[in-house]
Amino acid sequence: MGGTLVFSKHVPFHRKDRIQMFFPLQTKRNHQEKRNAEMALSPLVYHRLVRPKWMTQKYIHNHINANFDLKNKRILDFGAGTGANCTLCTPEMYHGIEPDHGRVQLASRLYPGYKFSVLQDDVLPVEDRSIDFVMIIAVLHHIATQEITRYVAEFRRILSPEGRVLVIEPSLWEHTPICNWFMQWLDKGDYIRDERGYLELFEDQGFSCQVLKRFKKGLFYNEVYFYAVPEQEKGDH
Repeated sequence: MGGTLVFSKHVPFHRKDRIQMFFPLQTKRNHQEKRNAEMALSPLVYHRLVRPKWMTQKYIHNHINANFDLKNKRILDFGAGTGANCTLCTPEMYHGIEPDHGRVQLASRLYPGYKFSVLQDDVLPVEDRSIDFVMIIAVLHHIATQEITRYVAEFRRILSPEGRVLVIEPSLWEHTPICNWFMQWLDKGDYIRDERGYLELFEDQGFSCQVLKRFKKGLFYNEVYFYAVPEQEKGDH
C-alpha cells in the first residue's frame, strides 16, 4: 500500500516529548497559539480554505467510497467541522457533532436536511448501539490522548454490533523528517501521531484495527486511513 513509498517499522513518534525532541522548532508554536490561529478563521473561510470541494473529494470521499458505502447507514460524524463530509451519507441518517458553534451554524445552512449539533461534553448525544459508522476525519490530532480515551469508550457504547470507526488522520512517517516537521509547523493540531500511536488509541480499549491505506496529501502531508472495530466481550450478542 502507499504507491511507491516504502514503509518500515515505525518509530513511536506519538509521545509529545519525543516529537519535540526530534522537531524542536515545533516549540515555537504551542497548542494554544495554534488553536487561537485556527479559531481566528471564520467558519466560511475555514470551509473554503481547509475543506474545498476538490480536496475533500480527492483525499477523503474517494478513499472512503473505495471501501464503504455509507448511504442508508446510521452515521455519527465526530468533529464534523463545517459539514463537508455529510454528502457521503443519507441526510436523515446522519448526525454531525462539532464543538464550534459557528461551524455548526454554517454547516446547517450549507447542508439543509442534515443534522448538526454542538458537542458540549464527553457524553455523545446518541443512544446505545444506534450507530453503524463513526466517521473521524482529521480530528484526533487536535485532541490529547487522555481526552480521546473518554471518547473511544463512548464510541464503543454507541456502535451497533457490526459498527466501525473510520479514521483519516495526518501521520508521522519514519523516513519523512521534512514532511513531519512541516506538518507540525503548519498544522493547527498539536497531537499528530505516528500510525502506531493512532492505532493504540483504539487497541488499548479493546478495538481491532485495520490500516486500509497510507497516502500523500499534496507534497508534504502524510495520511493514514484505517478502521477500528470493537472486540466482542463476554456476554455481548
